[in-house]
Amino acid sequence: MDGWETRRKRIPGHDWCVIKLGVPGVIHGFDIDTSYFTGNYAPSVSIAAACLDADEVPDFPSRGEKMGTAASEQEVEAIRKLKSEFWTELVPMTILQPGYVDTCHNYLPAKQLKRWTHIRLNMYPDGGIARLRVYGIGHRDWSAVSQEQTIDLVAMTNGGVCLGYSDAHFGHPKNIIGIGRSNVMSDGWETARRLDRPPVLKADDQGILQVPGCEWAVFKLGHPGIIIHVEIDTSHFKGNFPDSCKIEGCAISPEEEKQRITMKWKESLRLKWELLLPITKLKPHQQHFYSIEMKDIVTHVRLTIKPDGGISRLRLLGHPCTLSSINL
Repeated sequence: MDGWETRRKRIPGHDWCVIKLGVPGVIHGFDIDTSYFTGNYAPSVSIAAACLDADEVPDFPSRGEKMGTAASEQEVEAIRKLKSEFWTELVPMTILQPGYVDTCHNYLPAKQLKRWTHIRLNMYPDGGIARLRVYGIGHRDWSAVSQEQTIDLVAMTNGGVCLGYSDAHFGHPKNIIGIGRSNVMSDGWETARRLDRPPVLKADDQGILQVPGCEWAVFKLGHPGIIIHVEIDTSHFKGNFPDSCKIEGCAISPEEEKQRITMKWKESLRLKWELLLPITKLKPHQQHFYSIEMKDIVTHVRLTIKPDGGISRLRLLGHPCTLSSINL
């Protein structure tokens, strides 16, 4: 039982824990996984949340892993300063199911779609939970970001989201906007080998392969902006990196975005992509950096690779622009 299990409570009250989110953001729901806790799972839970500034969070004493012990008075007193028992309730008290294969996943939707930094998980009255998954979209406090500041507009931590793709056989494209640099190929986007490649490959004068097919992924930026620098990282992809890539951008409204998602981003005369990075030859296991000259604000980008292969990270550095300055 690799999870959180409390002792059998013999005093008034219930058990709880306060968790700082790895990425502040808008929470859509939770998965309370009770796997393997069959006769000792938590009967019920509730979840509350707060959006706290750094100066609102007191210093907590270092605890580490102390199995068989409860929080000390000093630790409880530090938590009291957060007044977490009065935080906004996202999930009311809800009955859980035991940790058998067909009942262990308890998905609970959040009542309010707002930006949060911390959550409080209440367990009633005691028991065990194997895993807590918090599903949502990263959301930066853009009011604290200057339009002169250069920031990764597509990063997952800043609210970037993958909205569509052609193939994700070995790795999902959402991985390439993840935190930090990847450590392994599986933490990147890798497609299957295209079967429409010609038997004998040929290249043009720039050394770019002339192949009919391609793979693509569409991303919504965390904030509309003007992109000035691009990073394409093929680290760990040594014999399976793409031969070339290009990046395009567009500015569309939320309503148009919904239509495009429904249409699975099929080509349309109404959606005109602006070329940001022209077809560019890539190299294996290497970070590629490009500066681009761009005048128009974009809300979405499309990364196209030829003919197939893998990329570990995509970074789009630029200046965020206010929504009022974009004509949608």
